[in-house]
Amino acid sequence: MESQVRYNDTLLDHYRNPRNVGDIPDTPAVAQVGDAGTGDVLKLSLLIEEDMVKEARFKSFGCTAAIAAGSMITTMIRGRSVAEAALITNADVARALGGLPDSKLHCSVLAEQAIREALRLYRDSRTTRAKEMSCR
Repeated sequence: MESQVRYNDTLLDHYRNPRNVGDIPDTPAVAQVGDAGTGDVLKLSLLIEEDMVKEARFKSFGCTAAIAAGSMITTMIRGRSVAEAALITNADVARALGGLPDSKLHCSVLAEQAIREALRLYRDSRTTRAKEMSCR
């Protein structure tokens, strides 16, 4: 039960004052991971220009740790290159949050999955665009 889980000040700050909430319109780098039927969902939107993450926004349906992980991941990847963003792991997210209880580690995994999927969709859109340009 979540009411029995103890959270640190960093995690609680990201939960109570989430950073970068919302969507980024017209970007192909939008990933939604998780399962609302069984737990937490995290949606991550990235604006990538010249292989740099210029903006990151999130929406989350879930527990305190899921919201905090969404907030933290957006602060971690803004201003990084696509290659640097791809190296961020769930352990990095958990560490940045000051640690997570074992029962909430899946929330940091959602953040890592969202990054991977958003970057994959970004790369796929670039490949598609390149193919379209070469057919002209």
